[in-house]
Amino acid sequence: MHSLGVLCVFAMNIRRMKKRPTLSDLGGLVYSTNKGLSTEREPATLPPPQQDLRIHLDRLKGNKEVTRIVGFVGKPGDLDDLGRALKSKCGVGGNTKDGVILLQGDHRDKVMAYLAEKGYKAKKAGG
Repeated sequence: MHSLGVLCVFAMNIRRMKKRPTLSDLGGLVYSTNKGLSTEREPATLPPPQQDLRIHLDRLKGNKEVTRIVGFVGKPGDLDDLGRALKSKCGVGGNTKDGVILLQGDHRDKVMAYLAEKGYKAKKAGG
């Protein structure tokens, strides 16, 4: 039987199923003609001793200070977890975006202490 015949039989079998087909029903393969679909994977998160983080102090409009942590290599979810932990430790607000953690205010010493406690390599960097 040629491939079109197999596909038709397969499609008829799926229509008879009472539940929605899953990837395992489809043989685990999914094909797409979407050219914008990216096949790149997220980078694996490096363990803390292999991370090389830099801690900067920046000034924003209105002369407000922010502590900026850069150099994290890993999944965005892991970056968010680290940012959440740092915000909690310092008792401030902030955000994580594009591989950067921002904390409101000058918290370089607290951040250095926390990162060292967790085994990260971190250095204070110039503004």
